[in-house]
Amino acid sequence: MNTLLNTALELAWAGVPVLPLREGKVPFGNCRTCARNICGGRPNMKSAGTCQCPAVCHAWAAATTDPRVLTSPAWAPVWRQAVAVAYHPGGAELTVVDLDNAEAVAWARKALPPTRTVVTTRGEHWIYQGTMRSANAVRPCMDIKSRMAYVRWLGDGTGTVTALPAVVRALAGRGASTVRPAPQASTVPAPIGGGECRHRTPAYLERGICMAEQRITEARSAVHTTVYRTFLAVLSTHGRCGCLTNAHVERLFTAAQAKGETLRHCADAWANARTALRM
Repeated sequence: MNTLLNTALELAWAGVPVLPLREGKVPFGNCRTCARNICGGRPNMKSAGTCQCPAVCHAWAAATTDPRVLTSPAWAPVWRQAVAVAYHPGGAELTVVDLDNAEAVAWARKALPPTRTVVTTRGEHWIYQGTMRSANAVRPCMDIKSRMAYVRWLGDGTGTVTALPAVVRALAGRGASTVRPAPQASTVPAPIGGGECRHRTPAYLERGICMAEQRITEARSAVHTTVYRTFLAVLSTHGRCGCLTNAHVERLFTAAQAKGETLRHCADAWANARTALRM
């Protein structure tokens, strides 16, 4: 049996909802039933995350603890292509503080109560018992992943899982952006400006990006059109002075991919919006 599938079954048996990841550590695309988002978005948004589609679908919502689903014929081709296993922490009643470099880890060791830690390629995951809303960039190089998010499985880690502390919950209330599954690395450059800068404070640009993410996330139909029009609006308002960075673009791509868009479509929509604005 596939090694990754074995790992997934062991986690599922322990009550941890799991899903496979493809190259780039991103979820597989929507199944044929949900192609082009004809289903209207992720089903069962209020559930623990389990998608009712016949194949792997809808990013974090595909996570399941049902071995019949994990070993079903519909999932077999996916496991042959998978490169990693991920899990839905919120579905397992967990919250993961994702610390992406040594400085973030050092801060956590001073500011957060100890708990189970898992070493990652760039830092550590701190795992707490309890759920909360997920959020990106709560501090430099620090994300919180719980409900409506997924985390790559990197092993059991060390230490004992402790209760989710108030200090972590408070971090998500400091203007952090809602988490989306990470997209494939994008080579689409952010626009290089030269025009007048309207961003007198970083909050102006941040508010614009957050509003754009929300607009894409809340789309219930015509997702392709919504993505393009949102990209067009962002570029029109924020794209001429050079303040818009690749990190901002990737956040928009993340939101679009979470709605079922492919990386290729995101790149095409971004390029088309730039062309329309003659940028």
